[in-house]
Amino acid sequence: MIREGLAGGRFKPLTEESIYRIHQTAMRVIEEVGFEVNSQAALELFEVTGGRVDWERRQVRLSEKKAMELIEMAPSEVRLCGQDEKHDILLGGSRVSTGTGGTALYIYHPDTGQRRLASLDDLKRIARLVDHLDNIHLFMLPTYPNELPVEQVDVNRFFAGLDNTTKHVMGGVYTLDGVNQVIQMAEIITGSAETLRQHPLISMVTCSISPLKIDKQYGDLVVTIAQAGIPLVCPAEPLCGATSPVTLTGNLVIQTVDSLMGVMLTQIVNPGTPVIFGSVASSADLKSFKYLAGSVEMGLLNAAGAQMAHFYRLPFYATGGMTDSKVLDAQSGYESALTSLLCALAGANFIHDAAGLMEFALTACYEKFVIDNDILGMVMRAVEGIKVDDDSLAFDLIKEVGPGGNFVTAKHTRDFMRSEHYQPSVSDRYSREEWAAKGSKTTWERAAERVKDILANHNYSLPPAIRHRVLSEITGIVN
Repeated sequence: MIREGLAGGRFKPLTEESIYRIHQTAMRVIEEVGFEVNSQAALELFEVTGGRVDWERRQVRLSEKKAMELIEMAPSEVRLCGQDEKHDILLGGSRVSTGTGGTALYIYHPDTGQRRLASLDDLKRIARLVDHLDNIHLFMLPTYPNELPVEQVDVNRFFAGLDNTTKHVMGGVYTLDGVNQVIQMAEIITGSAETLRQHPLISMVTCSISPLKIDKQYGDLVVTIAQAGIPLVCPAEPLCGATSPVTLTGNLVIQTVDSLMGVMLTQIVNPGTPVIFGSVASSADLKSFKYLAGSVEMGLLNAAGAQMAHFYRLPFYATGGMTDSKVLDAQSGYESALTSLLCALAGANFIHDAAGLMEFALTACYEKFVIDNDILGMVMRAVEGIKVDDDSLAFDLIKEVGPGGNFVTAKHTRDFMRSEHYQPSVSDRYSREEWAAKGSKTTWERAAERVKDILANHNYSLPPAIRHRVLSEITGIVN
């Protein structure tokens, strides 16, 4: 069984002509401007494949023909598997899935209004929480364990995910040794290297640096991960007016080139590597040059990014669902909802950062994961649209009930009431009197009760024999 996701694509901020013009400009950048590559291994690979390399400036230029040959080697669909097959996801086309993201440094507590540094235990608890939130389909490691040295971060973050959720685990990576440890761990859990490639429980994220740069560390990581055949996301984060032109169209050109740099490198290393075209494109606040996570322009850029991914027939990793707010307030709700909705309606395959993040993505909040789960339920209901057939038109029922009647007791109502109308878990739909009688609780207070219930009653861990083997064979895991 595999979760294919609902088909989006109804919202199209770009015309077909605009998509082609952005593509043509991106190809001109690749061919005439080029991009900087600071990984020696990656630079040599680009030269071997026919790239024009300026070794002094470490710049690569590729012809449009060669660039498109490499892009077309990448698969149009990528399968991401969970430990429970009901969580398997097929990314591609205009099918939409959602997930967490990060990597946040802090945890916010709405009861005190304060934040603190995130720990490894936070990551474990969030994995358990997300495992029970149905509208969050994929677990991307959302926080950074501040108490660990960087050499132990990769293996501990991925183990925290794999040991606490049955959903697919995706994460950014920091060291080559960490990547190899994580792959070995996943091979133990799946049973073999071959099984892991057929049913990838993990995927990794390596970012290009906007504008037009592959740094040494990430370039080496791309080469290593592609050689291993592990699914890989190659996102970029151009900011309007800072690391890209201030116009949304100019930003899309930079974002397209920056992500395609990683896509092309994976296919040089290992043709057919499951790679995902990615965007974290957004705006900079030109008064302070801060990164903005909740602007409507971020939603538009990532919706348009979905159209560019469809043009290249590549799976797409979009960014939405965050907020710049420091608290769980109205701004937090409308920014999170709007950016996720725009991405989903455009057919973004995986909307990352769609739950739990706030304060320019610096901070995660347990209660916000639950609130965003409801938001995403509404978003996916919008993606589903309105089905029109004989059952939904209900002519025979209308005829039977007739003028002045009601439909409350009809079997048709019972049959469709749950599937036709999304039922949020923390929204308040009581009268004022009923709401007051239940304690006059705010949204975050109701979410806090659900967090407490899930963490008290919902636990998953790896099978004991497999868990013991992982802890015995993989060094550096803090248990």
